[in-house]
Amino acid sequence: MGALEEGHCCLGVENGSKLGPIGLDVEGQQEIGEIEGAVKTLLQGLDEDIKREGLIRTPRRVALAFMEGTSGYRMNVKEIVQDAIFPEAGLDDRVGEAGGNGGLVVVRDLGLFSYCELCLLPFQVNCHVAYVPAGQRVVGLSKLSRAADVFAKRLQDPQRLADEVCSALHNVIKPAGVCVILQCQHIHFPCSESSFEKEIQVSSGSGVFEEREADIWGELLGLLRLKGFPRRDISMKNSNQTWCPSLVSGANRMALSLAPLLTNAVDSIIISVGENPSRKELIGTPARFLRWLMKFKKSNVEMKLNGYVSSKLQLHEPNGEVGCDQKIVSVLNLPFCSQCEHHLLPFHGVVHIGGYFCASGGITPVGKSLLQSIVHFHGSKLQVQERLTRQIAETVAPLFGGDVMVVVEAKHTCMVSRGIGKFGSHTATVARLGRFLSDPGARALFMQTLPAGTPNW
Repeated sequence: MGALEEGHCCLGVENGSKLGPIGLDVEGQQEIGEIEGAVKTLLQGLDEDIKREGLIRTPRRVALAFMEGTSGYRMNVKEIVQDAIFPEAGLDDRVGEAGGNGGLVVVRDLGLFSYCELCLLPFQVNCHVAYVPAGQRVVGLSKLSRAADVFAKRLQDPQRLADEVCSALHNVIKPAGVCVILQCQHIHFPCSESSFEKEIQVSSGSGVFEEREADIWGELLGLLRLKGFPRRDISMKNSNQTWCPSLVSGANRMALSLAPLLTNAVDSIIISVGENPSRKELIGTPARFLRWLMKFKKSNVEMKLNGYVSSKLQLHEPNGEVGCDQKIVSVLNLPFCSQCEHHLLPFHGVVHIGGYFCASGGITPVGKSLLQSIVHFHGSKLQVQERLTRQIAETVAPLFGGDVMVVVEAKHTCMVSRGIGKFGSHTATVARLGRFLSDPGARALFMQTLPAGTPNW
């Protein structure tokens, strides 16, 4: 890993600096303290040492992230929007529609994030807001984004989020109609990606947008598709789409005995951010969140490859000292999901592994299923990406005679949900051992095999 320092990928809160414009009063500071205490309890439930370097500041970071990510409970849409409503002349109804009288206004691709009320994990939102001005009044365009953000920064469900944004804007702006369309992506659960919709689209309309067959909908969708909006149906209310992966049967197969202390800790977090844990939609949330979190419980089990390694080492000696033709083999796109130990937020992506094997003599390269098991083993714990990369490289190195290169590409939830708002960013880390450390040509050959283009994970 060289100059890479563990923890570099997740920017922490250092020297007491605040995460984002939370603006907390004394009561807010007390709530942060309560969340910190709850997080310490959860870490201990994972059998972690809360005094370990890397975890010491985690309770504070998590508390600040939760308060920032749910700051919408402490905001008022009317106060944000009402000072940004401006007079704007429109055309006479007999002439046409424009300006402050009937001209469609669309703001596309507002990047938001929210916390899923069913499992407390973040989900990403691409938001489109449209309205038809009336009464010769228009609203400052930036306020549409801020109004949407108020409701996104709460524990949410996609459809309710769309409904609340639409209703609030209609009541404050008083236009001829408002439409809100959301494209929502939930964080992946390990081994359940194929069991639920990775992205759903929902909408909410008022006034002239209430009827989906109205001409104004065709005009709106036409404008959205100019920027690549997918040509598929938008879900209306009461959709049967499976949204949260915690509700998929496969996500609940793990038998889990939940200690009341841990459940109470999650309830404490829900109360501290401004919600009522007895609300119908939140009743099962602590259990679902804990099922996710316990997937990353510390394990003292070591990765045992003894039998496999002993047989392979006779064929794959280090540094190419074998009597066969050695070639580079690349095993690409091994999926993983892990949990950042600095913020207790998920990060996920793919792992690419390169190594040497004997191309002659009928020798079979290392199996992909074994490498996937190694990746899963090291991902299933509190991690940082640099350490994950190093651990994978160190574990697979004996399978390739010590010559291995590992590239991990990941998307970090903390880059979006902590007020940073870096949507679409990805992080890559590299580990090199043996020949890949000293041979630029070997590194170049492996790098040429990596998939190009925008990741689709």
